[in-house]
Amino acid sequence: MFKKVSRSQANRQKKRQKKCIPWIVHIFNHQCFVTYITGLYSCQWKTTQKIKPRFGPCCCSWREQLFYPFLVISSCLSVVLLFVWIETSNEYFSFDWVVFLGTGFWFFWSLLLLSLFGILAAYSSLLLILGFLLIWEGNELHLHWCHKILTLLVIGVCTFFMSILSIYWKDRWLTFGLSLKIFAPYLHLSSIIVMVILSWPVAFYLIHLEHEARMRRHKMTWYERRVKKFSILTKLRAIQVAVGLPFFIIILYLYLVPLGTYSPCIQEKDKLGPKPDFFGHRGAPMLGPENTMMSFEKAIENGVVGLESDVYLSYDEVPFLMHDNDLRRTTNIKEVMPNASLAPASFFTWDFLSTLNAGKWFVQSQSKPFYNMKPLSEADREKARQQMIPKLSDLLELAQKEKKFVIFDLNAPPPKHPLRNTFVRRVVRVILESKIEQHLIYWLTAFDRHFVKLKAPGFQQVGRLYSIEHLTKENITKINVDYKTLFYTGLRDYKAANININLYLVNEPWLYSLAWCSRINSVTTDNIQLLRQIKHPYFFMTPRYYMFMWFLMDGVSAVFIVAIFYFHWWRENKKEKALESTSSHTGKEASNLPIEHPSRSLERPWTLKPLYPALPNRIRKHPGPRQFLVAPEETDRNPEPVKETTKPEMPAKGNVRQLIPSEDFEPIQTPTWEATREATLQTVLLASKANEPTISSLEVPHPETQHRRMPTAESSQQSSLTMVSSTSYISLPSFTLSSEKK
Repeated sequence: MFKKVSRSQANRQKKRQKKCIPWIVHIFNHQCFVTYITGLYSCQWKTTQKIKPRFGPCCCSWREQLFYPFLVISSCLSVVLLFVWIETSNEYFSFDWVVFLGTGFWFFWSLLLLSLFGILAAYSSLLLILGFLLIWEGNELHLHWCHKILTLLVIGVCTFFMSILSIYWKDRWLTFGLSLKIFAPYLHLSSIIVMVILSWPVAFYLIHLEHEARMRRHKMTWYERRVKKFSILTKLRAIQVAVGLPFFIIILYLYLVPLGTYSPCIQEKDKLGPKPDFFGHRGAPMLGPENTMMSFEKAIENGVVGLESDVYLSYDEVPFLMHDNDLRRTTNIKEVMPNASLAPASFFTWDFLSTLNAGKWFVQSQSKPFYNMKPLSEADREKARQQMIPKLSDLLELAQKEKKFVIFDLNAPPPKHPLRNTFVRRVVRVILESKIEQHLIYWLTAFDRHFVKLKAPGFQQVGRLYSIEHLTKENITKINVDYKTLFYTGLRDYKAANININLYLVNEPWLYSLAWCSRINSVTTDNIQLLRQIKHPYFFMTPRYYMFMWFLMDGVSAVFIVAIFYFHWWRENKKEKALESTSSHTGKEASNLPIEHPSRSLERPWTLKPLYPALPNRIRKHPGPRQFLVAPEETDRNPEPVKETTKPEMPAKGNVRQLIPSEDFEPIQTPTWEATREATLQTVLLASKANEPTISSLEVPHPETQHRRMPTAESSQQSSLTMVSSTSYISLPSFTLSSEKK
């Protein structure tokens, strides 16, 4: 009854233990992991259990070695292209607008490219990581031909888009460079962390190569080391240099890169300038349809200091607000007059323009201008549907009421327009008729500026990216410039000349923070609702804090890297010692294993001292052909005495072999045979008990092997006869012992 209860309790405990084991352990294991990564990399899902090959300098065939650099290149190109496109998100609307002008279809082409570049980077990086994991597991690389074709395709696609950016869109690279200015300290610290993570596989690989080279050198002879195998050692050292030298050069560069790093957001707090003001770009185009009264009202609600717009003149000389040259994108011209949708907006009269709807497109999901727009309320959606094209006088009236500055781009009418050469004078006349205060007008157009100064001296003249000498000559104290060109063409000179700077177009918080740290006066933005919430520039830090983080990261990373290398070195030495001890232990066990079939012992593991303590030294050193090789190797010079009550073990029946003397053996009859035999037997038993619990075998050397194992037998025959005659050497013709060990 007690046994049944015990078994039931044991079964219950086993069931509880099975329940405690996570389910993932039952499904996934190491072999499943290796099969999975091998299938993803080489599309071979049926794998067999193989013994890992010894780690060496080569992990695959020469074809795979030649193609692996292409995989590295594709991963690097795709990651760089993805990073560049992410950092230029400030220009997504401009890119989509340019594509719309060519295709006539509005879509978030920038997000489509972002997704494409992300897929390419993820795919190539995944293949690179899978290859590294396979090398880590000791498996050979066999990249499937489909992956090879796709890898080459990734390289081609990345090269094509980088060429397009370099030739037709150089501003993207300028934005990328500015992003490095503000992100440089954080990229520096992040790069050090990445190098610490990479030091683990690098140390693993370098230590393994060092172990491989050491083992090969240890097994080589002097001639092989100098002549034959020198190329293998050279190859191992070359791989070590190719892997280790770039790693240490990069980490050393990262340790010293802050010495040459400049970031505007690394400065003392008391030197930080005031927060830049905002000009609403076409109003607030994320909150209402651009260049409509709703959009300008939303911009004023969010605290802008000025309103920015674009002005065209109708065919009947009425200035109105419109950004595009035609009416396709922001009006319902396709519904009203499809055949005239591509005609310039300046060729339409105001009576026709005033009937077009300028807000329905904004509430349609397929025509949203920005992907990160917040959803509108129902009241705002209804208000947006009712928006019309406003006149310039409507904007001036609102600005005068709210005391906001107005800045606008004045577009020249196309040829054959009635106001082709007098459009500036017409616009100045409209502004003066609106009764707006003249200092609220930021006059930007350079055409016919002399007339404007004479007719409206109160306008604030705003220049472009002119030289300081030209600005001084024209008495211009304000400039409106593209942020990309300003930071590369003398920002310090303009600040030193006390020039008021307005940047366009700034939508991203990091770019606004860069303008804030650079003491920019104002920015033109689409994203007013987000930038106005920034209370402090992003990525701002004091020089002392950055220096502290610099030294801290350098010191901690150096300690981690040294510790990782030491750990791999210590583990490799431990494995090597374990292998040596295992091989030596295995050799010793193999020497003590019983021999099944041979009837003669070819080795002499025992000494003669415990068996014949009275023999002289010269006889023990030169045994004769009739001696018995029966004693095991002596391990204890002073064996413990055996008690008198101890009885020797009796040999088993099936393991008894009788000792057969050689053919030329002649038994010697002596009067002391029985006494000497008993004494010799006791001596042998004492020696065997002192060394091992049982004796493996007791055999006489075979006549055929006697001369091979003991070449001095014939030469020492005379000494053997002398030994026999002295009765100190006794032969045992019928002595038997057990050959099995307990």
